[in-house]
Amino acid sequence: MPILEIKEVTKNYGDFTAVEDVSMAIEPGEVYGFIGPNGAGKSTTIRMIIGAIGITKGQIFVDDMDVSKDKKYLSKISYVPGDVSLWPNLTGMEVINFLMAARGYKDTKRRDELIETFRLDPHKKSKTYSKGNRQKVALISAFCSDAELYIFDEPTSGLDPLMEHTFHEEVKRLKQEGKSVLLSSHILSEVEKLADRISIIKDGKIVESGRFSELSHITRMKYIIESNEDISPIKQLDYVHNVEEEGKQLHLLVDNESIPDFLNELKTYKITHLETEPAKLEDIFLRFYEASR
Repeated sequence: MPILEIKEVTKNYGDFTAVEDVSMAIEPGEVYGFIGPNGAGKSTTIRMIIGAIGITKGQIFVDDMDVSKDKKYLSKISYVPGDVSLWPNLTGMEVINFLMAARGYKDTKRRDELIETFRLDPHKKSKTYSKGNRQKVALISAFCSDAELYIFDEPTSGLDPLMEHTFHEEVKRLKQEGKSVLLSSHILSEVEKLADRISIIKDGKIVESGRFSELSHITRMKYIIESNEDISPIKQLDYVHNVEEEGKQLHLLVDNESIPDFLNELKTYKITHLETEPAKLEDIFLRFYEASR
């Protein structure tokens, strides 16, 4: 049984449709990536999951509980937004302790480990914290909870690369413990590293879902080629994109489905250097958005 199931959910604000017929299901122990640019509908969908806003149409179930009817499901969720607000006159430790107490969590050893891991000074008042430190307080509090579903909405906003890595390691730990994670982000490399499956949302609609390997039909492969001959005609091929010249080398992207045609074209030249790079989630993302504008 999925820990989270979203069935054809729509959210209207008057005549404006922010989310339309969104469906997805997250299994226990799965990290699910939810990607799209700012304004695509990611945060609106999450707000409906956590009950912050109502659902216009459709249903959302957490651990088989209908979120519009049974608020007991909230005990199953731990949520971190992308822009955290804290009580300004409380210290970081006081905020963490309060949130732990609210969830009935008493493992202070785990709390202290996380504070050290995230390099937080917990004795400063929250009003003195930078955006990154406020984010750390929220993440520590979330990882201290014994939730079944962790929802992170742009969770590494404001964190430096070292702390981003720390966050990634903690998400992997959750997965090993059989917990589920919904990771909403526009940082594609982050989702690519962590997610088992992804959904791409555009203009409030899910336009692609699946495992990374299953989305090969909208990818492009990167090639770096070099020749002592004039290979400039390659730049004019319909399936070749984003061409950059670096000395004698051409750096370019080729539509995945046209790779056989591209390799046949290369046979007509005396290529002295050929290098490829595998498709990345960012290539999938950009390709799809370019194609669907």
